[in-house]
Parts: sequence; C-alpha cells; structure tokens
Amino acid sequence: MSAPLFELSGVHVSTTDGTEIVKGVDLVIGAGEVHALMGPNGCGKSTLASALAGNPDYEITDGTVRLNGDDITEWDPDVRAKAGVFLAFQYPQAIPGVSVRNFLQQAVQARTGKDVSTIEIYMALSEWMEKLNMDTAFMDRFLNEGFSGGEKKRNEILQLALLEPEIALLDETDSGLDIDALQVVAKGVQAVREKKDSMGVLAITHYQRLLDHLQPDHVHIMRDGKIVTSGGMELVETVEAEGFDPFVEVA
Repeated sequence: MSAPLFELSGVHVSTTDGTEIVKGVDLVIGAGEVHALMGPNGCGKSTLASALAGNPDYEITDGTVRLNGDDITEWDPDVRAKAGVFLAFQYPQAIPGVSVRNFLQQAVQARTGKDVSTIEIYMALSEWMEKLNMDTAFMDRFLNEGFSGGEKKRNEILQLALLEPEIALLDETDSGLDIDALQVVAKGVQAVREKKDSMGVLAITHYQRLLDHLQPDHVHIMRDGKIVTSGGMELVETVEAEGFDPFVEVA
C-alpha cells in the first residue's frame, strides 16, 4: 500500500518565544483530495499552515509531517517548496524590483530542476492569466507591488498553476474578495486540479462561499490548537448557521 500524499501525526507548533499554538494535530490528505480547515480566529489554522511550509517564525516541536512518505518535518522551506509544498498566503508580500514573470521563471526552474525558456514562461503565463481574468501586463509588474487584494489572490493562484505542487495550502485565499473575484479564484483552483488531479488541497477558511465551489471531501473544525471534529459539508452548514460554538474544545 502506498503512503498517503500528506500526513500529519501529532503535530505541535510553537512560536520562537516558546508559546505553543498548535497542540497535537493528526491529518491525512490523500492524492487528489480537498480538505477544509475551519475555526475561529486565533485557533491556530494559519500558524499550522505556516509551520507546514517551513516558516522559521514557527517550530514544529513534536510530531511528524510526511509528504509521499518522506519525513519533511526538519526540511528547510526551499527544500519543501521544491518537493511540492505550496502555501498561498493570506497576506501576500510585495517584492519590489522582481517582476511576476522573472519570479515565476525562477520558481518553476527551482521546482522542476529544468531550464525554462522565456517564451515557455510567457506562453504559460498568458494562458493562465486569461483563465484568471488578469491583464497580461501584470507579468512585467513587480510582484504584488501596488496590486489590489483581489489581484494578489489571483497572482497566488497563478503561481499555484505554474508550480503544480503536490499539496496546496490555501490560507484564507478567499478573504477580502468580492463575489466575482472569489468565483475567479475558485475556478482557478479547480482548473489547476483538473490539470494535476493528484494534487491535494488544504483550504483554510471561515466561510462557506469558497467551499461551495471547492466541494471538499473532508471538513475539519479547529479549536484552541486542536482538530475537534471532522466530517463533510454538513459541518460547514452548521458553522454558517451557528458559528463555532457547537464545536467544543477537546480535553
């Protein structure tokens, strides 16, 4: 039997000052599966995503993280990224002086280990920018500099499309988006999944609207650093109607 695509076993995460935020998370994401992680502000969702991507501000103090059976718990962020761990940031950062085109050409080359020509990256960008309703002029703008919130989120999905990761961690990709932008982003994620149907997705969100588009296979509710219950879209409907109060913290 092959190993799961992405597996967390007893994962604890602390900040660099020793404050424990994630307090023992078990999660298994199979190839091609979409999982949703929901919970109130401050419960540890974004901290978990950052730690899984290797953010040095957080430390996995216990437990293991495996990608296709390989223990990546101690891997550096760039090694994880090359192996196929992708994080779409809640608040994407601007990088002055680096164009979207140049950034993605370097990123794709690092991910694949192959040289990618200027024309190849141009053609790929043009194709996906059309799908994401992005002006192709954006490829020569500095990464996220002066971008609106919706433009930044589209750009995150553009990166997802070109990098074709093994596991995509979407950290509140829907936050701050109007209905039209949300639909574009959600359709973009689905288009990437159609192109690479083995890609797993962990979508972190507060809202039903994104999940209506993604239709997750599994939904998990997080409280105080722990997953307290798992199920299907019925959990999303409960959150929409009653908030997170029905889901109590585990001892």
